[in-house]
Amino acid sequence: MVDSKSKNSALRIIDASFNRAMEGLRVVEEFTRMHLNDKFLTEETKQLRHALADLTSKIGGERLLESRDILHDVGTEVAVETEYSRDSLESVLRANCGRVLQSLRSMEEYSKLLEPPLGAGFEELRYKTYSLEKAIVGAQQSRDQIADAAIYVLVSVGPDFKRFETLVVGLVESGVDFIQLRDKNLNDRELVAAGQLISGYTRSKPTRWIMNDRADLAVIAHADGVHVGQDDLPVAEARRIVGPEKLIGVSTHDIDQARQAVLAGASYIGVGPCFQSQTKSFDEFASDQFIQSVANEISLPAFAIGGINPSNVSNLIELGIKRFAIGRSITDAESPADAVAAFRQATS
Repeated sequence: MVDSKSKNSALRIIDASFNRAMEGLRVVEEFTRMHLNDKFLTEETKQLRHALADLTSKIGGERLLESRDILHDVGTEVAVETEYSRDSLESVLRANCGRVLQSLRSMEEYSKLLEPPLGAGFEELRYKTYSLEKAIVGAQQSRDQIADAAIYVLVSVGPDFKRFETLVVGLVESGVDFIQLRDKNLNDRELVAAGQLISGYTRSKPTRWIMNDRADLAVIAHADGVHVGQDDLPVAEARRIVGPEKLIGVSTHDIDQARQAVLAGASYIGVGPCFQSQTKSFDEFASDQFIQSVANEISLPAFAIGGINPSNVSNLIELGIKRFAIGRSITDAESPADAVAAFRQATS
C-alpha cells in the first residue's frame, strides 16, 4: 500500500520528468525541422510528443501541478559543467534524446505506484524514442557522408571481364559518386572477384562502390556498402553482417516503404522504378506523387532509379529529386565518360 506522502513524491517526480521529456522532444523536433528540413521525422517527433502528453494526462494534470514544488527542489542547484556546453548540433540532439529517454524511464517506474497500467505505455514510448533517435542520427550522418553524391552507376560484368575493368576505370576517372555491382549471372566467386577489382580502383578515390543484395559478399569484397530490395534482408539483419561503418541502401516503391527505410536505419534509398528500363521489365512505375513526396518530406539521400537517361532526367528534377542511379544509358554508351558528363550537365 502506497502512503499519501509517497504518492505525492511520485507525482512530483512524474511532473518533473514529464516537463523534461516534453522540453527535450521540442529540441529534437526543432533539429529535424530547422536543421534536417525533414518533414517525416518532424512529424514522427511531434506525434511522440503528443502521445506522451495524452498518456500523462491520464494521471491527471491537476494532480501533477499541485504536487510541483520548485522552491523545495534541491535539484535546481545541482549542476554539472558539461550541461552548459555543446560542441555541435548533433551533440545537442543526442543530449536531448538522452534527456527524453531518462525521463520516460523515470515516468515508467514511478507511474507503477499510481497508475500501474500506464507503465507499459511509457515503456512503449521509450522504445519508440530509441528508434527515432537512431533514425534522426542516421539521417544526419548519411547526409554528411553522401552530401554531394548525385551520379550512381549500376554495372554488370557481362561476357568480357576486360571490358568490365575498362568500364570501372573510366567511371572512377569520371568521378562518379557510386558504382553498384549488380549481376545476377555471376556465381559467388565471380562476384567477389569483380568486387575486389572495383575495390582496387576505388580505394583512396572519392567513388564508393556498393554490392547489390549480398551483404556477406560486400564484406568479403571490401565494398563500401550493400543495397537491398524489399524481398532481401531487412536493414537490421544486413547491418549485423556489414557492421556499423558501411552504407546500406534500400529500394522503395511507395512512400510507406520509404518512411520505413528511414526508421529502419537505411543510409540512402532508391526511389523507383521511374521509367521503363533496358535491363528489367516492370508492371508498375513510381508515381509522380510518390517521387514528390520523398523529395518533400524525407531528408535521407534518395536516388531515382529505373530507365533514367539525359532526356527524362529533367522530369525528376522538376519533382524535386537531385540524385540518380543510372544503368545502361552510361555503361552501354560509346564513351561512358562522355555519358557521365552529359548527365552532370543535365542535372546541374
